[in-house]
Amino acid sequence: MLKQIRPALLMIVVMTLLTGLAYPLGMTGIAQLLFPHQANGSLIERNGKVVGSELLGQTFASAKYFHGRPSAAGNGYDAANSSGSNLGPTSKALIKRVSGDAAMLHAENPNQPVPVDLVTTSASGLDPDITPAAAYFQVPRVAKARGLPEARVRGLVTAHVEDRVVGVIGEAHVNVLKLNLALDTMQAGRS
Repeated sequence: MLKQIRPALLMIVVMTLLTGLAYPLGMTGIAQLLFPHQANGSLIERNGKVVGSELLGQTFASAKYFHGRPSAAGNGYDAANSSGSNLGPTSKALIKRVSGDAAMLHAENPNQPVPVDLVTTSASGLDPDITPAAAYFQVPRVAKARGLPEARVRGLVTAHVEDRVVGVIGEAHVNVLKLNLALDTMQAGRS
C-alpha cells in the first residue's frame, strides 16, 4: 500500500508544481515578452494616467461623448459583477427598459432607426464596442453638444471603425473609449 501512496503523492506534488506554478509563470513571462500591452490589460493612458482599458466598456453620460451599450453588470460596467441581465424576451421589465431607451434615442435622432446595440446589453455587460451604425446614429448629438460640424465628427467615426479580424472573424466595430479620446484630442487641437 505504501508502495502506491508514495508515487501518487509525488505525482501530486510534481504536477502541482508544473501546472500550478511553472506553467502559469512561463505563460505570463512569454506574454509579457511578446505581447506586453495585452498582457497588462490593454490599458489606455492619457498624460501618464490610466483612463481605461480597450477591453472594458465604461459609462459616458455627457451628451458630448459617444455612449456605449447599456450594461447589465452591476452598477454600470462593474467587472466584478460581469453578467447579462438574465431577462428573457418576454420579460416585462426588459421590454419596458428597452422601449424606454428606444423612445429616448428616437427623440434624440428621429430621422434614423435606433440601432439595436444601443438598447440591448451584451452577454458580459462589459462590451467596449458598438456597431458603426450605433456610432453614426450618435453623431448629430455629439456634434451639436460640442459645437462641431457633423461631417467632421462623422469622419472621426469612420476613422475609428475597426474591421473584422483577418477579414472574417467578428463584425466591424467602434471602440467607444478610443473614439471619445480621439474626439477630445480633435477638439483640443481645434481650440
